[in-house]
Amino acid sequence: MSTRQNRLFAALRPLSIAAFAAAVALSASAQAYANPHILVDVQSGRVLEHDEAFRKWYPASLTKLMTVYTVFDAVRAGQISLDTPVVMSKRAAAQPPAKMYFTPGQKLTLDSALKILMVKSANDIAVAVAEAVGGTQEAFVLKMNAEAAKLGMTDSHFVNPNGLPGKGQYTTARDLAVLSVALRREFPQYAGYFSLEGITTGTKNVPSINALIGRFAGADGMKTGFICASGFNQIASATRSGRTLISVVLGTDSLAARADASADLLQKGFTSQFAASDTLSSLRPYGPGQDQVTDITADICSAKGAKVRSETRDEVGRMKVLSPYIQEMDHEPNFVFAGLIPGQNEPQPDKLATADTAGTIANVPVPLPRPTSF
Repeated sequence: MSTRQNRLFAALRPLSIAAFAAAVALSASAQAYANPHILVDVQSGRVLEHDEAFRKWYPASLTKLMTVYTVFDAVRAGQISLDTPVVMSKRAAAQPPAKMYFTPGQKLTLDSALKILMVKSANDIAVAVAEAVGGTQEAFVLKMNAEAAKLGMTDSHFVNPNGLPGKGQYTTARDLAVLSVALRREFPQYAGYFSLEGITTGTKNVPSINALIGRFAGADGMKTGFICASGFNQIASATRSGRTLISVVLGTDSLAARADASADLLQKGFTSQFAASDTLSSLRPYGPGQDQVTDITADICSAKGAKVRSETRDEVGRMKVLSPYIQEMDHEPNFVFAGLIPGQNEPQPDKLATADTAGTIANVPVPLPRPTSF
């Protein structure tokens, strides 16, 4: 827990004495740095809370929401369908983890590919999808940026469909909120992709890496992301009594911290009164960090960062979340099929059981941090 998170949590909820002591111990081991966040009501577009919402940030695997939006738009336009086969190319199969380890020539439906993107955040699948929709990755990325411009994401630029580190790739908490709201408003028929508890390839079950799904009241999306330069990020959504809120939290220092911050921010949105009157469209740029992309690699992928993360796990490696609003999942995850079109060889199960799905929160595996995108 870093100083930036203590500032955020202090505004969200009072800590118990034990939790406060744990937070202080963790904050002493990490240097303060920016923690952009924003909370938005989907129906009205009203911004309930925000801080450093225009600070440029590396999107990591949150990029995949832009990929998914671009795919949904292509489906809406009749350019492709959810049944269209997605073929793994050599370029797609060569992407670094997290990945599915499918081999060149193997096929899956676009529907299965989208489920894998949301649950596993597989980088190989993102490139295969981009090639299926755009013809080439480069053509698809042009579509991504064109769609972002149409949405009014004025401070975002994408260079690939999976969020792996690349020069010229950046976004802001505000822009990510614009994208997330657009996904929920324009494509309500596809909301189920964001709330999946897990997928099965037929030989391997893969639980969602979103720690709020099935553990936070009303949680129904959306995406997590991590690279060294951006830290641990999460876009979370929840619906209660017909009202949907979306939170964007960037730059936390662990899986547990991003889950805590997301849950507390959403809970505050559902239970507090807000005087702010800005909407996503009326909110004006402000604050530092608008001229260059923030890079927090030194705080995250370092001995110091590793120590902070180690203190967020118990003796058997389970995440220790502080938020009282995150509960242990009370049922086995519902795994939906998302695999290769039948008749093809599956990758060996041991290849899927990599560090991407090691460790546990409650009784469900979640990924350990690594300097790739998830």
